[in-house]
Formats: sequence, C-alpha cells, structure tokens
Amino acid sequence: MIPPRLIVGLGNPGSEYADNRHNLGFWFIDRLAHELKVPLVAQGKFYGRVGRIGDLWLLQPGTFMNRSGQAVASLARFYKIAAEEILVVHDELDLEPGSIRLKQGGGNGGHNGLKDIQAHLSVPDFWRLRLGIGHPGERNEVINYVLKAPRREEQELIDRALDRCLLAWPKLCAGDYAAAQRLLHTKAV
Repeated sequence: MIPPRLIVGLGNPGSEYADNRHNLGFWFIDRLAHELKVPLVAQGKFYGRVGRIGDLWLLQPGTFMNRSGQAVASLARFYKIAAEEILVVHDELDLEPGSIRLKQGGGNGGHNGLKDIQAHLSVPDFWRLRLGIGHPGERNEVINYVLKAPRREEQELIDRALDRCLLAWPKLCAGDYAAAQRLLHTKAV
C-alpha cells in the first residue's frame, strides 16, 4: 500500500466557474481541507491553491482545466512525489451523478485536465477519483454542459457522493485503495 502524498482536485479558478460541474474536484478539495482543518493558500510557484498536513499536499490548480498538468508536475517534481502517490479528483461524464469510481492509470477519456496531467508527468500511473456528472447526450453539448451548474436533483446526488468520499478518506489516506473501492463503488441508497 502506497499512501497518497498529493491530492489534486480539478476545476477552473474564478467565481464564474465555482458552481460548474467541471469543478467537482475543487469541491472535494474544499471539503477535505475543511475536514482536515488545512488552509488552502495561493502559491505562484505551484500555479494554484495549496495546503499541507504532514507529508500530504492538497492542490487546486489555478491554471484552468486544460493546463492542470503544469501545477501538478511543478509540485510533484519539487517534492519528489511519484505518479503513483498522486490522487486526482475530477468530474466524469461517463458516470451518472452520484456514482464514484476509483482507479489507477488508464486513459483520459477525453478529459482535458487528465490529458494535460498525463503529458506533464509522462505517465498515466496516478490514481483517479472519478465523480459522476452524467452526459448531456449530445457530444457537441459537452462543453456547455460541464460549464453549467448541476440541476438540483443532480446536486443532491453529487453532494452525497462527496460525503461518501470523505467517509472513505481514512482508507484513501492509508493507501488502502481496495478497501476504499469497496466503500465507494457500492451504490448509495
């Protein structure tokens, strides 16, 4: 078991994006930082908002989604954090709202944030906590969809999923990804 040393929540900076589906990663980091009582502070050399507790770093890239890799790689290289010690939390079109999947490596599924992180790290071996937002049904509507707030019923499902992620945090923090998967992949009632 390799515990994570860097938890990255993907999103876009700025108040105009704060309630967008694409900012689920930011929402998770905000909740986790609150739970751990860790302040997030803007740090220019890491291109984002950063918090630290012991050997664990929290990061919200300030580079916009499509350039997330710049922030991730700068912090990971500076502190010699390997790809398998990184957990990236992001929105997932291929999962229904409220669904959660945890996995290591793999493709990027067209997610520009993941694509950029893979390019900057030169490997896809980091862990991903994929939080479902559903799909608009039409490929040409994806950008418009992810840059809008979820409907109320979707937001309720997403909030419950974020709560489940916090319940699984002790397992995630310990690097017990198999136990975390059992908790997270179970359908919420």
